[in-house]
Amino acid sequence: MDLRKLKTLIDLVSESNVSELEITEAEGKVRIVKSEGAVVQHYVAAPMQAPMAAPMAAPVAAAAAAPVAAPAEAAVSGHVVKSPMVGTFYRASSPGGKPFVEVGNQVKEGETICIIEAMKILNEIEADKSGTITRILGENGQAVEYGQPLFVIE
Repeated sequence: MDLRKLKTLIDLVSESNVSELEITEAEGKVRIVKSEGAVVQHYVAAPMQAPMAAPMAAPVAAAAAAPVAAPAEAAVSGHVVKSPMVGTFYRASSPGGKPFVEVGNQVKEGETICIIEAMKILNEIEADKSGTITRILGENGQAVEYGQPLFVIE
């Protein structure tokens, strides 16, 4: 695997919500893991590719120097509704449709507040507490992780 491809992969991981990426090719295996504030890369070469391991220090150093993580979310008051799965977050049932909830809406426990698409299946996510939506933390059409805060209900 050439250095340009490795640099591209490191940049991809550092700029996305992906925390770990592993790729196996004929000439070896690359595993890139994002830890707190930096991207750490592990490179395991095939026996004949051992000299390739030394040049890997430059891309790792460059990626570690680049800003990676967004500032931490400020502490929120109220009940946080978190994503129960990895997928794509949607506020409405169809593109251009009316969102299920807006800031200031009253919701009841069990009421649908968004959809998360996972593996081409649309999963309705319901409020797990009654109250008023005070913040919407998910971006429409963006990928969400398991446990990622989506809404704040007070």
